[in-house]
Amino acid sequence: MSKGAPTLEDVARVAGVSRATVSRVVNGTRNVDPELRETVRNAIEQTGYTPNRVARSLVTRRTGTVALVISGAGGGSDVFTDPFFGRVTAGVVDFLRLRAVHPVLMLADSDEARTEVVEFLRQGSADGALLVTTHSADPLPARLLEASVPAVLYARPGRSMPVSYVDMDHRAGGGMAADHLVAAGRTTITTISGPLDVPASQDRHNGFRDAMARHGFPYVPAAEGGFTAESGAAAMERLLLDCPGLDAVFAANDLMAQAAVFVLQAHGKRVPEDVAVIGFDDSSPALACRPQLTTVRQPVEEMAAAMAELLLESLEKPGQRPRSVIFEPELVVRASA
Repeated sequence: MSKGAPTLEDVARVAGVSRATVSRVVNGTRNVDPELRETVRNAIEQTGYTPNRVARSLVTRRTGTVALVISGAGGGSDVFTDPFFGRVTAGVVDFLRLRAVHPVLMLADSDEARTEVVEFLRQGSADGALLVTTHSADPLPARLLEASVPAVLYARPGRSMPVSYVDMDHRAGGGMAADHLVAAGRTTITTISGPLDVPASQDRHNGFRDAMARHGFPYVPAAEGGFTAESGAAAMERLLLDCPGLDAVFAANDLMAQAAVFVLQAHGKRVPEDVAVIGFDDSSPALACRPQLTTVRQPVEEMAAAMAELLLESLEKPGQRPRSVIFEPELVVRASA
């Protein structure tokens, strides 16, 4: 090991590869064998090598930072306590960490804040944007596109536009929940949807209803929630009033499903003996719930990493066509259904 700060040569020596290979990995070049890339990353960790960001920016004309923008989620406390946003952040940070790229978290919960985000990116303060938006009418995706800012979205945009995004087959996930409840012999099945102005909520809701119709259930009592525990509890109360004999509930995320379990138990209902409950996401509330939730897994960390990879790819190859990456859901069966 050389004296002073570790160098590319030190990393190459530990990894048993050429300096040029280490350089390609550090700079995020894609034509590197995945096993070789992992070997180099391990050597970077072992040596404690840190890229010279100033020298690198002169070569690449990039800042080495990207903006992780969360739009329309309300105040900062909502973002930091919501398990979904935490998982997105973890997936992005883990992917970028060994690529010498650093995320800058920006909250865009007002028109003024969205303008600040666009100006920050237009001025070159970050190389691009990873955008997580909670409303289909959010103007920020179109504004970033108009400003020619490289951007990738988490979830399909509310209206068709030439922008890359990652998403999941939410309709299939809703269908999995319906299939499981019907196969379990439940006959009075209800659902708590997410906000129906959000494409993912619409898809989960419609996928569930379509699958129920295929099983011979033309009508499913439903109450709309807002992806929060409070909204899930209120929706469960409404369903118990409208359909007191219900024996199953599909909630469009785990927070609402967990709240539904609390309400059912407060009304003397046993879960799953009297009422089966299924959530969506496979997030921390699913494991914290008692009984633990059966849920449709959304691979949030993997999707966030794919979002970051798409952005780095677009920075390496500007001008390429937008791409979409769609993940498949998985039903995780636990004790609640």
